[in-house]
Amino acid sequence: MTGPIRLYMTMSLDGFVAGPDDRAGQEMGRGGFRLFDWLDDRHGDGPSRQVFAEAMATGALISGRRTFELAGRWGGDHHDGVPIHVLTHHVDPGDTPPGSARFFTDVVACAEEARAAAGERAVMVHGAGAAQALLEAGLLDELELHVVPVLLGAGRRLFGDGDLIELDLVRQLADRGVLHLRYVVRR
Repeated sequence: MTGPIRLYMTMSLDGFVAGPDDRAGQEMGRGGFRLFDWLDDRHGDGPSRQVFAEAMATGALISGRRTFELAGRWGGDHHDGVPIHVLTHHVDPGDTPPGSARFFTDVVACAEEARAAAGERAVMVHGAGAAQALLEAGLLDELELHVVPVLLGAGRRLFGDGDLIELDLVRQLADRGVLHLRYVVRR
């Protein structure tokens, strides 16, 4: 049995995962780091601690290339040495990612290798582009959305235009400044 491929994403109430002008040196855009204030509670005893612990118990990571680069390639280790699978449109010759990271241009191969690496544990997904590619390919099983009560007004959206996707809410946990929602993608 393999674990699910699960998007873990913090977003504003108006659907943005980063504020406007996200770039190196301003990775979350203007006002975007506000989305992560809930992580201050991950060391307490509330729902945010549980959600954070679950994320850190994942067995592999799939990231979009942009997220990987803006995060400084995580120095080659996102958490606990889990394999990092980076979805990208192009791999530059000689660009060797650090640590356990590997580049993939094929979303199916990326998902298959991440699932195999994770075993029975979940595969964590980071990045709007990676989430969209996996969802479009029918490979994203769940969405763990951390919805923060702020309106960024502009920035990078989690989802763009696309096909109708039905979701089933399977868990909701409220904590100070965040609502953790888990959805299963209907097949």
